[in-house]
Amino acid sequence: QMEGLTISAVPAYNTNKKFHPRENAWLGFLLEIDGVTVYHAGDTDFIEEMNSIKADIALLPVSGTYVMTAAEAAQAALAVRAEVVIPMHYGSIVGSSDDAAALRDALQGRAAVRILPQQ
Repeated sequence: QMEGLTISAVPAYNTNKKFHPRENAWLGFLLEIDGVTVYHAGDTDFIEEMNSIKADIALLPVSGTYVMTAAEAAQAALAVRAEVVIPMHYGSIVGSSDDAAALRDALQGRAAVRILPQQ
């Protein structure tokens, strides 16, 4: 914990592919500052542990090849009860802006989706 910032580690893994196996114990992170919780899911599929996470803002992968699809990311966003969702992990190696748009469309009226400019 840093002054005013709490960082917690949470699981991140694949459920139906071999790229990020659960046994590697790789992580996503929850950052809490000033009463706002940000969830950076890391390289993961939609996993059971997300049902016990509560986040105001969720950064979720959407490309589908190595991580969850946009449809699965929509399930994850609802599971963590995010008010704002930022799609990530698309556009450079796999996936495209269409994946980010699919997440936005899937969450229409349920969460605000902010698609950030690609670097």
